[in-house]
Order: sequence, then structure tokens, then C-alpha cells
Amino acid sequence: MSGEGTERKNKSPASARSHTTNTQERSSPADTKHSQIVESGNVLKKTCFFDYAGFVKTILLVSFVGAVACVYQSIQPPPPKIVGSPDGAAVTASRIKLRDGRHLAYKEFGYPRDEAKFKIIYIHGFDSCMHDSPFPYFLMPALVEELKIYTVSFDRPGYGESDPDPNRSPRSIALDIEELADGLGLGPKFYVFGLSMGGEITWACLKYIPHRLAGAALVAPAINYWWRNLPGEITREAFSRMYPADQWALRVAHYAPWLTFWWNTQKWFPFSNVISGNPIIFSRQDMEVLSKLGFVRPNRAYTRQQGDFESIHRDLNVGFSSWEFDPLDLQDPFPNKNGSIHLWNGDEDKFVPVKLQRYIASKLPWIRYHEISGSGHLLPLVEGMTDKIIKSLLEASESRGEASA
Repeated sequence: MSGEGTERKNKSPASARSHTTNTQERSSPADTKHSQIVESGNVLKKTCFFDYAGFVKTILLVSFVGAVACVYQSIQPPPPKIVGSPDGAAVTASRIKLRDGRHLAYKEFGYPRDEAKFKIIYIHGFDSCMHDSPFPYFLMPALVEELKIYTVSFDRPGYGESDPDPNRSPRSIALDIEELADGLGLGPKFYVFGLSMGGEITWACLKYIPHRLAGAALVAPAINYWWRNLPGEITREAFSRMYPADQWALRVAHYAPWLTFWWNTQKWFPFSNVISGNPIIFSRQDMEVLSKLGFVRPNRAYTRQQGDFESIHRDLNVGFSSWEFDPLDLQDPFPNKNGSIHLWNGDEDKFVPVKLQRYIASKLPWIRYHEISGSGHLLPLVEGMTDKIIKSLLEASESRGEASA
């Protein structure tokens, strides 16, 4: 028994090993196949997992690129429809050709140019054109005849029938005005009359072509809130009084001009009330004037016919950019009192804050400041005001018997 037990004990490990080996040998093909299937499945799972992740990444990348492309496309303004080109309107106005090949459209009114004693260039405002000059409608014919007044209005670059200027700046527009005067033969000196943003451009004339001016009238001139010499507390207060939509329109024009077109054409947020034509921007007197005249923007289609970007949006960018100069640094262009500069503003103007206008006038004592009580932004359209502005502009020369030519 003892021997058998020993034998069994001795055989047992070998038998176990033999049994195990035999079992492994017998089960090897099936087990191997099963193992391969399991391993293949795991590999397939891993492969599928990584392919899926790569697929998702690709979709996200493509979607991101597509979104960026769509955003980029949406902020790009369409090309201008140049007047006289196959896609543009026909040329109907008189035009002069500038040194750089562009054309300026102009419209004359009043006494014959070659016989006139006083020659005045009208600079139109924002979203306006040469046909919006107040002179043909609000300047008394008797005064025109008496003083022999000649006036010319013109479409600023990108407006109406004047070619766009991709390099437009306050300086370039002042030089355009000088070229217009020379092209029409207005003589060594002439007057300028600027309304609203045209008044803002008049500051550029005082900076860059003062030697050509016999006098200037800035009527409700727009103010660039980023002129460096304006006091911060007054500027912030004036800016805060604007409607939020107009605040944002000016911020975009100043800080992100490449977004100006998109901002003023998108439908998600309110944009410029001036562009949209919201009547809340007009004062009580402005509304009375417009109601009496029976129109608000009679020449809007003509004004923007080359595209909104080249006319109104680029105008915003130029008017509220970082200027090369500050009007408060200007010197008196007439130290010998042989001309005068006049600034006119209504105390109820909702476009231009009268408080800032007062500050500018106080810092430039050579400016003759006229504040009209109860008046809004449309001063020249008020009965008798255009006559009054013109008389004050010409009185110095008239009293000395001088002419602009």
C-alpha cells in the first residue's frame, strides 16, 4: 500500500504534466482559433475606435474651416459698382479727372463761375451727395445776384458719381477739394461750407490747404470722439448720451473698421440709427423741417449707387479713425484778419453733442461760434439760416471789397 501510494505520488506529477500537455495539444487548434478571433476583435475594436476618432476630428476641422470661410465671406463687402463700368450706373454728371485717375462729379449753382465775386465749395455730409446742397433751395436768389455768389457741390469719393478712393483719408479729401478748385479755375482762394461730416472734413481743409481758403463755415460738424485733445470726462459723457446702437457703430468703425460693413448689414444686433433712417435721431425742429419739406432722403439711391461700403461704411471708417492731426492743435489760418472761420451748431442737435462743440470753440478763440437755440442738426434747411450763414461767412471780405478770386 505504501508502495502503491508512493508510486501514485511519483506518477502523479508526471501524469498531471502529461495530462496537461495532452489537453493542450488536443485543444490547441480550437483554442488558437478562438484566441485569434478574440485578438482580431480587439484589434478591430481598436482600429474602429481610432478611425472614428480621426473621422470626428476631420469633421470638426472641416466644419471649423467652413465656419471661418463663411464668417470671412460675410464680413467682406461686395466690390463697388463703379459708375461708367459694365456693372455700374451711367455717367450723367459733370466730372473732373484727378491726378490719380479718379473722377469727381460736381454740380454748379448761382452766378456764372467766371463772373462771380465769391466762390464757395459745398462739402456734403454722411449718406448724402452733391444734389443735397442747400444752396439751390435755401439761398435767396436775390442774395446770389447781389453778392455774385457761385457755389459748387461735389460727390465725395465713393458717393454718387465720384470714383471710390480705397486710400481715402481726411488729407486725401482735402487735396481732392483743392484739385476740384483748380480744375474748375476757381482761383487762388475759395470758401468752403461743410455740413455734418462735411464739416468734419472742413477741419482737414484748415489743416492741409489753409493757404487756399478765403474762409470756412463748419455747420453742425461731426466730432471724432477719439481726437486726442478732447477731455475724457466730457467726451465720455457726450458719448454715453448717444443711443447704444450708434455707440457700437462708432466703436466698430474706430476699433475694427474691417467689420464695419458686416456690423451695419447683420440682423442680430441693432446697428447705426443714421444708416437705418430711424427718426429718433432727429430733434423736434428737425422733424418739423422734414415734415414741411415732405422728404427725408430724396437722393438715397443715387448716393449709394456704387455700393454701401464705398459710400457710407468707408465714410464712417475715415471719419472715426485715428486721425493724423487734432483740430484743437490748429492755428489761426487768418492771423491778419483777412478771412474768418465760423462754427454753427444747434443746442438740441442729437447727432453732434453741443457740449463738445462749445469746448472746441473755447479752445480755438479764432473760431466764431454761433449756437442756435432750439435748433437741431438740419440747420441749413431752416428758413433763413442758409442766408444767415453765407452772409456771416462773406461779410469780412465784402466789407473790404475783396473777392475770393
